[in-house]
Amino acid sequence: MFLTSLRVDLTKYVSVIKHQIVSKEKTARYYAKNAKARAKKKEYDTAYHSTEERKKYRAFLNRMRRKAGRYGNGDGMDYDHGEKKFISAKRNRAKK
Repeated sequence: MFLTSLRVDLTKYVSVIKHQIVSKEKTARYYAKNAKARAKKKEYDTAYHSTEERKKYRAFLNRMRRKAGRYGNGDGMDYDHGEKKFISAKRNRAKK
């Protein structure tokens, strides 16, 4: 009886894990399965986002959000540089 219930619990757990991996996009699935590639990407991303250019850009975005009174209020709005106004983060990221 114990083994049967354990098997059922594990089956549910495995199906949840499979769903999480399958529901990701192609690149996310690749990095989820390949630890070495994921570590290499993390190393690259860390180096890229710590460059002076990226730091200045993040500071600029934070300045814009503070100026508009949106910094830290959790409204989910991003500044769209094309339209020169704040739009939902979902819409802004979908445009790219």
